[in-house]
Amino acid sequence: MTTHTDPDAAPAATPVLRTTPLHRVHEALGASFTDFGGWRMPLRYTSDLAEHHAVRCSAGIFDLSHMGEVKVTGPEAAAALSHALVGDMGAVAVGRAKYTMIVTPDGGVVDDLIVYHVGDEEYLVVPNAGNRERVAAELVGRCAGFGCVVEDVSLVTGLIAVQGPRAQEVLSRVIESGAAMPAALRPQEGEAPDGHRPDVLCGPSLLGRLRFYAAVRATAAGHSILLARTGYTGEDGFELFCGAEDAEDLWTVLTDTGAALSPTEVGGQMVPALTPCGLASRDSLRLEAGMPLYGHELHEELTPYDAGLGSVVTLDRADFVGRQALAERAGREGATGTTVLVALAGEGRRAARAGATVLSPDGEALGTVTSGLLSPTLGHPVALALLRPYRGDQPAWPEGTALVADVRGRPLEVAVVASPFYSRRR
Repeated sequence: MTTHTDPDAAPAATPVLRTTPLHRVHEALGASFTDFGGWRMPLRYTSDLAEHHAVRCSAGIFDLSHMGEVKVTGPEAAAALSHALVGDMGAVAVGRAKYTMIVTPDGGVVDDLIVYHVGDEEYLVVPNAGNRERVAAELVGRCAGFGCVVEDVSLVTGLIAVQGPRAQEVLSRVIESGAAMPAALRPQEGEAPDGHRPDVLCGPSLLGRLRFYAAVRATAAGHSILLARTGYTGEDGFELFCGAEDAEDLWTVLTDTGAALSPTEVGGQMVPALTPCGLASRDSLRLEAGMPLYGHELHEELTPYDAGLGSVVTLDRADFVGRQALAERAGREGATGTTVLVALAGEGRRAARAGATVLSPDGEALGTVTSGLLSPTLGHPVALALLRPYRGDQPAWPEGTALVADVRGRPLEVAVVASPFYSRRR
């Protein structure tokens, strides 16, 4: 049995630009806005660089309520999702999350997703904002015949992210308690081997033990939330799923808490403990962390293998949507017509932006930059590019290979480097 509820849906023929439950907050903070994925979203509050650096050296708070949330519940929810997606959801323990994708029967990427296993028979699928309706509809169709219910809860759900080295410090004053779910928690010294403790952890203990890519139900400032240690910035951080009606109060409590903490001193400058951040800094942070963005590194004309993400595909399963096409593509690594995702770095202050052509030193066109910028953290240009394979027997481009990016008619010398460009010190 499947259902697809959309309590605030607009007529299909009339595109509606939505605002999040935090729109009044953003206006009060003086945000500049941009239209993104059908939503009116804050682009920045002060400057892109200040918000970027705040996340790298202290902590930033983001409104991500434009992201989609689709619940899949029922005794066959895992089997249904394993049929619908490229990853095996049956292998994901309760309390853990998994990065995966939904593809067409031809193997083209419809969207990249994070799936949270939040209960024995309950999963939360998080698609990108612009793909939410399509992903929800695809899941309804693909899960038909399985014993589960698919429900799009995007428009009644708020999502706030707190990211950065001080994220845990900020949240420790807001998170009150949460479920002691063994698979979601790091082992504690002296704990029983099975780790099973059917009790409740207080906020600081919960935050300290919550694993990366894990999620538990918790309370924060009196609100019921799903607390996840996930993010899109390359930093330690958390994402708080809440009721849309709770988002404004939760944001206010978090920012008031951050304001009461001492700022971080960086190079003689004082950076607030928690800084509101917009989509511009979110994009520069994710690129430094080497994370793909749908519409840039991922789209329907590419398979996961063509985007360098074939590892998310679990082929040793009987069947799932797109399996045959992906199995054939997996056997064609290095073949003509395939691509590989390559990380590039240069020197100076000019950056190759999306759409720039990448050439060999002798002028042969090799592919196209998909994302690029002058890295705020590293101080030099970085880019991701989709290139043809290096060789048939060696698709990946060797690190150090010298290439050229065409930046509006001017050559920029770049070299192949390892991804990510930036990794948080642990």
